[in-house]
Amino acid sequence: MAEPTARIADLSLQNFRNFERLELSFPDAGLAIVGDNGHGKTNLLESVYYLSLLRSVRGARDVDLVRFGADGFFVEGRICAPDSHQLSVGFERAGRKKRVRKDDLVQERLSDAIGTLPTVMFSPNDVELVAGAPSERRRFLDIMLSLSSRGYLVSLQKYRAALDQRNASIREAIRHPDRTSAIEVWEGPLAEHGARLIRIRRSWVSQVAERFAERCAAIGERATAELRYHCTANANAESLDGELASAIALKRSSDLRLGLTQIGPHRDDLVLWLGQHETRVFGSAGQQRTAAIALRTLEAETLKEARGASPVFLLDDPFAELDAKRSGRVLRLLREIGLGQTILAVPRTTDIPDELTELARRRIVDGAIES
Repeated sequence: MAEPTARIADLSLQNFRNFERLELSFPDAGLAIVGDNGHGKTNLLESVYYLSLLRSVRGARDVDLVRFGADGFFVEGRICAPDSHQLSVGFERAGRKKRVRKDDLVQERLSDAIGTLPTVMFSPNDVELVAGAPSERRRFLDIMLSLSSRGYLVSLQKYRAALDQRNASIREAIRHPDRTSAIEVWEGPLAEHGARLIRIRRSWVSQVAERFAERCAAIGERATAELRYHCTANANAESLDGELASAIALKRSSDLRLGLTQIGPHRDDLVLWLGQHETRVFGSAGQQRTAAIALRTLEAETLKEARGASPVFLLDDPFAELDAKRSGRVLRLLREIGLGQTILAVPRTTDIPDELTELARRRIVDGAIES
């Protein structure tokens, strides 16, 4: 019996990025989208991913997703994940209002609709997961764990709210030194929810560290790969909540000078090593790309384990900078972990790997899809 897979059956777009209007159906296996750069291939993948995260995969603001000259955008999809759902998102530029409907019911909380369509996206820009700033890797962890764990999402929302309030109190105390006591009010919630985030992140790293090394080796890396979680507090303390609260309190005076909170999971990092060196600093471009692909395979596997179905794979010309041998290894690896519905975007038909030539094909020209 075939493994269950998440699928998007139909997609409807209005004024999203460079799409004025689009109606597109996807075969169960997926599609190969072919077109020159700048015609909307990545925008199409982004619109599918938007139905998963309800925000841009590239971190863009909703207002920046609106087609030039339009008043807002609309994205709708018929989803089988594996249960069937109709999900739509409408955004109005005036007032910056966003409305999400799931099966014709308006979602009062966006978090209730996040992850309806599990997806994972591979692109050449993923190298920033390894070579970029710690914020890139924290965002990777937060998105993946929020989509696979409702508890993580709730704790992340509460932590960010407490962090915003504490930082606002710090700024207020800088202007009015007699109001420093307001800073302490938010340190308890910050420690409580921050400790929960750290525990879940560390648990995930512990569970996948061995697989990360195996994936890097399978793709072609000869040096031993390692995955570590770097914490700004002592994560091995008997009471992580208490340790985090103490560490935050100790930094209070320094935080007042800098105007921000220095301790907590918003400052932690996911550190990758090859051999005896940190990949971010000493890894070659090829090694950094290998490590990034390995992380994405772990993300796909995490979503699959959490949802009981393989996610939709969005492949944005991911093999552009890989040789044929390494590309083949990546695709074999994806098939081993369960390659579900696949939407591939490439500039030319000759860029479609042999392993994916069975995909139906569509050409994209100036935001319009042709057979």
